[in-house]
Amino acid sequence: MRVIDHLPLRALLVLTSLLLPLGLILTPPFTPRANAAPDATPVRVMPLGDSITGSPGCWRALLWNRLLDAGHTDIDFVGTLPGQGCGVAYDGDNEGHGGELVTRLADQGLLPGRLAATRPDIVVMHFGTNDVWSSVSPDRILAAYTELVSQMRAANPDIRLLVAQIIPMNPAGCTGCAQRVVDFNARIPGWAAATSTTRSPVTVVDQWTGFDTATDTYDGVHPGDAGNEKIAARWYPALADVLDQGVPGDPGDPGDGVTCTASFRAGSAWQGGYQAEVTVRNTSAVALTGWTVTVAPADGARLTQVWGGTLDTAAGGTATVTDAGWNGTLAPGASTSFGFIASTPATSGAPAATVDCTATAAF
Repeated sequence: MRVIDHLPLRALLVLTSLLLPLGLILTPPFTPRANAAPDATPVRVMPLGDSITGSPGCWRALLWNRLLDAGHTDIDFVGTLPGQGCGVAYDGDNEGHGGELVTRLADQGLLPGRLAATRPDIVVMHFGTNDVWSSVSPDRILAAYTELVSQMRAANPDIRLLVAQIIPMNPAGCTGCAQRVVDFNARIPGWAAATSTTRSPVTVVDQWTGFDTATDTYDGVHPGDAGNEKIAARWYPALADVLDQGVPGDPGDPGDGVTCTASFRAGSAWQGGYQAEVTVRNTSAVALTGWTVTVAPADGARLTQVWGGTLDTAAGGTATVTDAGWNGTLAPGASTSFGFIASTPATSGAPAATVDCTATAAF
């Protein structure tokens, strides 16, 4: 956790003129707000995205202080990047990498290392603007979303995700961007419903409605002062609600019981089907003696063949795969995998599936 509470004088004067319309009165020297109570274990919140989140992403400063004002002092914003300063004291740590594509993050496997370094309980994600600008299809972006969620759940089976319908975009030189954002946002609620689980829920936060690129951005893409206010105001009730519900302890903590995670990885695909692999990992402190994975393939796909596990398909296409006996016992931290082939309708998009794992152990 890093609390930003000072700026060079020249930057302070510039930011003062920018932030005064927001009603933020800057009276140096700044007095940092209270952070987590000394006897409390703070809830770790990762802001995840691109430059809208991290360069400098001053909606995070507004959100942080609004949470503290409401009594949520047991929080810690986390990320491998430091805050860039927004003229007020706040916890600036974040995972908002300027110019990053969510598809590139997933394809290059960059998120697991960042998760290991920060161990978030909640992820607040506004991601995909650069992909939309680059004409990446919604199917591919959402497949990347699914991969990131699998990686998050592998790191923490109880992780909570708040995902934005991204703010509008209308930059000079990209006449198709505005409509592509609309098309992408329309797909997010359905993806979230298919991806959410009771243990690791996914909540959609509408950052698009009421956001005006003419008045709320300074370049048709990045939020200005008014835009930052709107973004923070939209995140606040959703994040406060998750905080009010309480977040389970870290995976593997004594008392968490027997836990496992499942992560999906697509392999080769062809007209009418694809091959994929699911990795099962023991995230508890005791050995597992058996596991069961539910697989809910996207876009009407159906599992037709499984190896390394026993297949039972339920109505609606959701499949249950149990261990094959020889791979059911896993030491703490150990993993195994099973593969499957799925058939797909002609209208199916990129291979994707929501997977969840439950485990048993002999005590």
